[in-house]
Amino acid sequence: MTAASDTPSAPHTPVLLRPLLAAVAPVTGRWLDGTFGAGGYTRGLIDAGADQVIAVDRDPLAFEMAQSWAADYGDKIIMQQGVFSKMDTYAQDLDGVVLDLGVSSMQLDLAERGFSFMRDGPLDMRMSQNGTSAADIVNQAEEETIANILFQYGEERASRRIAKAIVRAREEAPITTTLQLAGLVEGCLPRSKPGQSHPATRSFQALRIAVNNEYGELFEGLMAAERALKPGGQLAVVTFHSVEDRMVKRFLTARAGAGGNANRFAPEAAPVPPQFKILKRKAIGPDAQELEENPRSRSAKLRVAIRTDAPAGSVDAKSLGMPIVKGIQS
Repeated sequence: MTAASDTPSAPHTPVLLRPLLAAVAPVTGRWLDGTFGAGGYTRGLIDAGADQVIAVDRDPLAFEMAQSWAADYGDKIIMQQGVFSKMDTYAQDLDGVVLDLGVSSMQLDLAERGFSFMRDGPLDMRMSQNGTSAADIVNQAEEETIANILFQYGEERASRRIAKAIVRAREEAPITTTLQLAGLVEGCLPRSKPGQSHPATRSFQALRIAVNNEYGELFEGLMAAERALKPGGQLAVVTFHSVEDRMVKRFLTARAGAGGNANRFAPEAAPVPPQFKILKRKAIGPDAQELEENPRSRSAKLRVAIRTDAPAGSVDAKSLGMPIVKGIQS
């Protein structure tokens, strides 16, 4: 996937591809790309030396769009429609896993998918094209649930005001389009200044995360990667906002044996062999060249870790700082 953008002419550029390939070099063996999207990471991995990449995406459109070029790679690409939280059921003993989180530019560019507040379309936002839509949540969820989604998932400080406006509006008529919702949100917030993001940015992000259970997928996906990687296999994750990065950082810190006791009054836990080794404590960001070529990369962060031979285990979602909203289906 690529960083989210609402610029129609924005290219489908894989974010942090160069530093990712440098961090995991030499690239060999079997990899899994858990967020196939437009295929930028999959192609980059194969061109860098991967023998095969299992390309996973929940959006069937991703594979339809890849038909024009994927055949050129023969059996080096294995298409797998599904979610990366189940990657360990798709493959085992992997040499590497890459996850590029967020919404794909190809999804934003299609008004009919309902992801963009800049294009009028049905209020959908479903990456898999099935299940609960954003319109379902906006028109059926309790006011408190909507407010919690906007605050927990979008860090929107005006969440209660916006939720109240949504409920008031839907009593008159259902909210069914992206511009209809964007207008409602915009009316609840001060006019944005030049250079600031659109007032609806946080609300649309929050609804997209809720519709697609993105935090739940990330939580389960990190543990699935731990189960799917072989000793020496590498996990590379690209995030685009603070909550995702916090979850990935805390997961890797805990699995590298550096988490410490959560409660200083509790008995000291028996040492557990670390499941990952972190090479760089600090996340990798875009360099000046990438920022110039692709301004959307400015918020991207890359974290890379190497799987050890310790048995896979599990972690608690709360320990990763994963926001949880009650009242919505995951």
